[in-house]
Amino acid sequence: MYSGHKIALVGATGSGKTTIVNLLLRFYDIDSGKILIDNKDINQISKKDLRDCISIVLQDAVLFGDTVENNVKYGKQDATQEEFENALKMANCYNFVQRLPQKEKTILSEGATNISQGQRQLLTIARAILANPKILILDEATSSVDTRTEKKIQDALVKLMANRTSIIIAHRLSTIQDADLIVVLDQGVVVEMGDHKELIQKGGVYNKLYQTQFAGLDT
Repeated sequence: MYSGHKIALVGATGSGKTTIVNLLLRFYDIDSGKILIDNKDINQISKKDLRDCISIVLQDAVLFGDTVENNVKYGKQDATQEEFENALKMANCYNFVQRLPQKEKTILSEGATNISQGQRQLLTIARAILANPKILILDEATSSVDTRTEKKIQDALVKLMANRTSIIIAHRLSTIQDADLIVVLDQGVVVEMGDHKELIQKGGVYNKLYQTQFAGLDT
């Protein structure tokens, strides 16, 4: 993996995609081999320093019973107002925040149920933008939202991924066809690696997953 590349992890449920993320974040440690960041073994990096350089955007947005501002600044609590507002704008959520009753001082309910699912996702993207991580982990954040909101989220994610290493846990293969490297997992084992075109031509596990998802769509 190279700095600034977009890496996708693909595989059926239980294939090991989430396990790789958990190992990278040192939620549990590896028992063999090494994981290196900037040629340094992550076991030689404190968990705090390691996690400070990584941001995660999950399928289910994690927000707290606090103000919009504090939720976004959770990734960088000393951010200036300008940095905060720029993050909102890059995440395509500045306008909706300005329409809230107390704007950025509006208090979100526990789980942020007083805003829409799409708005919750955009705020978590703004948080990641503000944190400015070296490494970004995405567990596709566009499920169960309308088409217009999905476009806003996808546009915000493009800005977020620019010039940084991104690891995408891929559920819909249509979202990762431009990845620099696709890693195909099966029962905890890497069975294929390559870009989309290479893996389709190989006709293996990835090709079968792709054909299953897109059967009939290209006819």
